[in-house]
Amino acid sequence: MSFSSLFRKKTVQDILSQVEKNNANGTDSLGKHLTARDLTAFGIAAIVGAGIFSTIGKASADGGPAVIFLFLFTAIACSFAAFAYAEFASMVPVSGSAYTYSYVAFGEIIAWVIGWALIMEYSVGNITVAISWSDYFTGLLASGGIHLPQWVQMDYLTASNGFKDATALMHGGKAFENLEPALQSAYTAWTTAPMIGSFHFVADLPALLIIILITALIYRGMKESRNASNIMVVVKLCVVLLVIAVGVFYVDTANWDPFAPNGVTGVLKGVSAVFFAYIGFDAISTTAEECKDPQRDLPRGMMWAIIICTILYIAIALVLTGMVSYNQLNVGDPLAFVFEKLDLKWMSGIIAVSAVVAMASVLLVFQMGQPRIWMSMSRDGLLPKRFSKVHPKYKTPSYATIVTGFVVAVPALFLNLTMVTDLCSIGTLFAFVLVCAGVLVLQNKPNIPRGKFKTPYINSKFIMPILLIIGLVFSFGYNKKATMSFITNETQINESADIITSLDKSHTKKVYDYLVTVDPANATTEKPDLELILKQYQKDEAKYASVIAGLPVADSIKYESGLSLFKHKIPMWIFLIVLIGLTVWAIRQNLSLIPLLGLICCLYMMAELSVWNWIYFTVWLIIGLFIYFGFSRKNSKLNIVKL
Repeated sequence: MSFSSLFRKKTVQDILSQVEKNNANGTDSLGKHLTARDLTAFGIAAIVGAGIFSTIGKASADGGPAVIFLFLFTAIACSFAAFAYAEFASMVPVSGSAYTYSYVAFGEIIAWVIGWALIMEYSVGNITVAISWSDYFTGLLASGGIHLPQWVQMDYLTASNGFKDATALMHGGKAFENLEPALQSAYTAWTTAPMIGSFHFVADLPALLIIILITALIYRGMKESRNASNIMVVVKLCVVLLVIAVGVFYVDTANWDPFAPNGVTGVLKGVSAVFFAYIGFDAISTTAEECKDPQRDLPRGMMWAIIICTILYIAIALVLTGMVSYNQLNVGDPLAFVFEKLDLKWMSGIIAVSAVVAMASVLLVFQMGQPRIWMSMSRDGLLPKRFSKVHPKYKTPSYATIVTGFVVAVPALFLNLTMVTDLCSIGTLFAFVLVCAGVLVLQNKPNIPRGKFKTPYINSKFIMPILLIIGLVFSFGYNKKATMSFITNETQINESADIITSLDKSHTKKVYDYLVTVDPANATTEKPDLELILKQYQKDEAKYASVIAGLPVADSIKYESGLSLFKHKIPMWIFLIVLIGLTVWAIRQNLSLIPLLGLICCLYMMAELSVWNWIYFTVWLIIGLFIYFGFSRKNSKLNIVKL
């Protein structure tokens, strides 16, 4: 096979004719049940979940009331991407989402890569939501007096890592009761878990339960899934509106001062968490083939979902930061927390129940999207034929749905929430980047059938250079210190907790003796808490730097520098280099501004994720390429047609 065969493309005409053929014989066709209202509800079901009930707390603690600008920025970035999705969905109204769109715009190898990335987005996203649902569910049971053992409500990695960190901190003098609640739970789960040889059996069983129930519902049919989703959306929207209506009477505007306590850096610190709150609107596009009028309703459903959810997020953020000080909101259940703090326990109970419903509705939409991606890839010959099997009665991709259940359920028992959240984010952002790029690639190509919706055209030829200049002025004018630190790879001092958890027992004693010489008040007859002692100096940047410099431990424990520091900046350097290339492309090709801004915003948010997520994602893509060259390339329908 020639190299050019890697980029063989499907035409829009061929895709649409295949759909008509499937509908005519009825064997591989999906049931058409969805309207614009249903699609909007699916979008709200996917978006209003972990964002409002969990991650909004951490983002508000970092950015203060100004976090509303982060929600606005993320919503705009997602809206740019939604324009691109809507244009493709109107052009190619079939299941497959970004995978099918990439097949048309870039060719088979890129389509496979994006399809493989979407498997990560939906599967890992489902794992994330299942773990979050488990946390809320077990918390609700605990509030009702039912306490499950820690080892059946926590994943293996969290328990293992938490046990190691807790042990290190206790070696440093911290009492168990002074550990963070999460570390206490992890330590308890690890030490009380049943043993199979030397293996600690720690598994998140409630996460397994909800995945089984949701998979069974999706297997039964789109109509049943739609009805369940609509009911859950109504429930959680009522609760969110109730929170706003009740909370507004307890808002103290003094809590909004300062509005941006940690500046732009503090606001942007929560970009990954806030973006995760918007993940899911693209799942709407996977249902294109089950829409009554996809070319009209898909764009409307996406846009209305983003608009409604953004308004709700901003209103909730203002109410939360007005009810209590922003620095108290770094909790896992911020909505329940603020009402409990104001002694409105009846509201806390309602919120706890609605959070369980909200998580379930998000899981339903994510779990529904994955089988339809696999079905599309199977139809093209890139996956085994059975993945495209449609149930004769329920009209759903039955085999792919069952496999999705297994792929999500097993890892959910053992994987860490933070890891899967970031992996889900990078897979989703990568899909957004390629969809936006696809619209740019096709914008000037003739003979491409256009749908009813087209992204408004604004020439970026002159706007992009101006935006680039504004960015440079801001970086070197108003944010010069951070910019120069980034460019020069200036050595960074590690946090106190990171230093203490890296010490062994012998170094622990040396560090304590040194801290006593720095300040005799650190001497205590009780067991010293080194992490707490060291942390007190962080309030004064110069003093902390001085104390750390004198610690009798290796510099590698105290500082991060050289390659170990630079590696974390690689994603941002990639973004900056690509940004320059995109500006040149925009000038030469008169690119459309909206999809170009969508591409840039999503690539920037990818750059904000850690280098480890990029490495894990790259490994995932390499595994996918092995499968492509081993099976998919020779079994592709385009290859068979050519032969």
